[in-house]
Amino acid sequence: MGTSESAAAKITIDPAFTVGPVRRRTFGAFVEHLGRCVYTGIFEPEHPKADEDGFRADVLELTRELGVSTVRYPGGNFVSGYRWEDGVGPVEQRPARLDLAWHSTDPNLVGVDEFAKWSVKAGVEPMMAVNLGTRGTQEALDLLEYCNIDGGTAFSDQRKSNGSENGYGIKMWCLGNEMDGPWQIGHKNALEYGRLAADTARGMRMIDPDLELVVCGSSSPGMDTFGEWERVVLTETYELVDLISAHQYFEDFGDLQEHLAAGYKMESFIADIVSHIDHVKSVKKSAKQVNISFDEWNVWHGSRAESKAPGGKDWPVAPVLLEDRYTVADAVVVGDLLITLLRNTDRVHSASLAQLVNVIAPIMTEPGGRAWKQTTFHPFALTSRHAAGTVLQLAVESPLVSGGKTADFAALSAVATFDAEAGEAVVFAANRSATDALTLDAAVAGLGNVRVIEAVTYANKDPYWQATADDSTSVLPADNVTVKADGGRLTAELPAVSWSMIRLAVES
Repeated sequence: MGTSESAAAKITIDPAFTVGPVRRRTFGAFVEHLGRCVYTGIFEPEHPKADEDGFRADVLELTRELGVSTVRYPGGNFVSGYRWEDGVGPVEQRPARLDLAWHSTDPNLVGVDEFAKWSVKAGVEPMMAVNLGTRGTQEALDLLEYCNIDGGTAFSDQRKSNGSENGYGIKMWCLGNEMDGPWQIGHKNALEYGRLAADTARGMRMIDPDLELVVCGSSSPGMDTFGEWERVVLTETYELVDLISAHQYFEDFGDLQEHLAAGYKMESFIADIVSHIDHVKSVKKSAKQVNISFDEWNVWHGSRAESKAPGGKDWPVAPVLLEDRYTVADAVVVGDLLITLLRNTDRVHSASLAQLVNVIAPIMTEPGGRAWKQTTFHPFALTSRHAAGTVLQLAVESPLVSGGKTADFAALSAVATFDAEAGEAVVFAANRSATDALTLDAAVAGLGNVRVIEAVTYANKDPYWQATADDSTSVLPADNVTVKADGGRLTAELPAVSWSMIRLAVES
């Protein structure tokens, strides 16, 4: 590709060829005590729209509209220095603590109980992380007892005295965060961490054998220890955990075509992780299958000034930090990353967009003022709302594009879901070409008789357009009038740098 003319791409959709179920946990998010994610993000008691518990009702409404399923909490790097006991009990008695991860001060106005209450209001499943940096097995067991035992023990009765009569029944637990990273408080080598994670998992399962436990994988595929870390950690923990974490962020360094390769890079990362998991499974001759929790992913322009933490004697509460402003191109990348996660639903069983509010987030707020949607909000919300049933394995023919250091990847990235009960199939497609439109030709006869219910495309002549609090609506997903279904074929024009959703009614 490289001309202004449209290039052709073909896909074949047949419900006989499946990848696995659409997992609601694919549409998770992440709330960390970082910058303004918690304070003036989800929680701002002085705000005119704050509810009786101090939560911003406008943010709750947008969270529900976004379609978030799970929320990982309280970190992230923050968790590796966190004392959960500081965030429970009477608020006026809670200590303020230094947060070494982000050089800030945490007043501990929000903790476990507040997060559990917020999760109910937001309609999300809580996913809790434990501190295996500065703390260990006993503290993790104490937190689990506080959260999940209904009563009759010291920590469960403490929770009851703090106002929560019944346990929270939290099923998903992360055994630390990014413990391979030298930046992590309490950083450990693979064997040290693997043995600590195994001890912690073993103890937690003595309390509840049905917990779903996530062990730390590498912090990114760029880590020198990637692969060997997975081998050592899983050798220690394989029979004790359900998932291993994957973290990956993408940045636009000025080459748009390279930026649009993000989904291709994520797919390669997933394939590598799967190979390392299955190597350990084979060596252990295990019947158990460990899968992936992709619990940090997003576009993050980490080299920009927005990501520079405070320093020196400055330890502010809720500083403006990591508040990236996203472009249409960033939104296309996010949409493509969701397509990639769905395409790998057989092995990616959970995922968390990092993060939810203000910090590299689809939802932004003004302290005391408005809440608004970034460009990345739209592909996430539409995919979460309409992906249902089964993910189908597509046959794809696409022209190739190259950008920067990434050569010969498919211009078309696509996935389809099929909900037989509802009689609906949905095609999600990203045109990764920075310059050329694609003409999509889809063979859909295998589905039966189809008609187009809805077809929308997110694109703009300026792919670097950004939403703001004053203008978050002039560029929105718009009807794609080129989409036609006739005689077992579906056709569409997909502009350069675009994300599209096509919903089809299916009559068998």
